[in-house]
Amino acid sequence: MPRLQKEPLRALTDEERVTLERVARAGSERADRSGRATVLLAVADGAPYTVAAGAAGRRSGDAVARLVARFNRAGIAALETRHGGGQPKRYGVSERERILREVARTPDRERDGTATWSLTTLQRALRRAEDGLPSVSTFTILQTLWAAGYGWQRSRTWCTTGTSKRKRSNGSVVEVTDPDAAPKKS
Repeated sequence: MPRLQKEPLRALTDEERVTLERVARAGSERADRSGRATVLLAVADGAPYTVAAGAAGRRSGDAVARLVARFNRAGIAALETRHGGGQPKRYGVSERERILREVARTPDRERDGTATWSLTTLQRALRRAEDGLPSVSTFTILQTLWAAGYGWQRSRTWCTTGTSKRKRSNGSVVEVTDPDAAPKKS
């Protein structure tokens, strides 16, 4: 005999039922979301928690009870996957915007020591800035750039091949050109 449900599923609105049915049927939907929707529909149709768990290929009626309680509080948002443990996210929206502002800035050769951004030069600039991020990693920068739609190698500016600035022993800076630069490119 099944246990008494401490928190039964509230009545679904028509919109919620349509959304749950669409998510449960969609082959392109993530399996965890589809499974949660299937469980909620089974419970809404009157199935006990253990039977509803089996309908979605799960075994735990207790997990169904927690999902039902979450659905009662959050609605359709209960289908979303939550943070599964590990270190909490340290950088929020303002920090990500700070990284993107730094990427948009053209680097200064004197201050930044580069003419183009790489992940390490960008990290160095962000760590040194007064309003910067003193412990940001290149991984965090890369993830932020990817999330913002940057394709790092495609959008990167490149230095001219075959020319470089050399500092002479007397302190003067001269531009040196490699005569074999064109043959080396191909």
